[in-house]
Amino acid sequence: MTRILLGTMLCLTLAACGGGRNDNRNKGYNTTVAPAFAAGQVARACMSSGRKAANVQLCGCVQAVADRDLRGGDQSMAASFFSDPHRAQEIRQSDNPHHEEFWKRYKVFAERAEQTCTGL
Repeated sequence: MTRILLGTMLCLTLAACGGGRNDNRNKGYNTTVAPAFAAGQVARACMSSGRKAANVQLCGCVQAVADRDLRGGDQSMAASFFSDPHRAQEIRQSDNPHHEEFWKRYKVFAERAEQTCTGL
């Protein structure tokens, strides 16, 4: 049941769209080409999630996108969603302004990760 919930939440999260960062860090970022493999807390959480689709290439790609789009604290929170998908729902529905700002950044990350890493 937990794997189904986690899979559903990750699919919904990766399918999310909207908001964006108002800076030039990602200007010209080609989302059709998978970035180089990266290691970090998001990749470790991805690999530890027990999801059938999780592999080094996919999780490394998701980490590379996280490195581009999420700050260190944001990556920690995003990584926590792999082991506790209900936490993502709590953050998404939170009235806390910090959570709302995080969720905007997370949605951009999730959309880019889906566009960039699908099929790996």
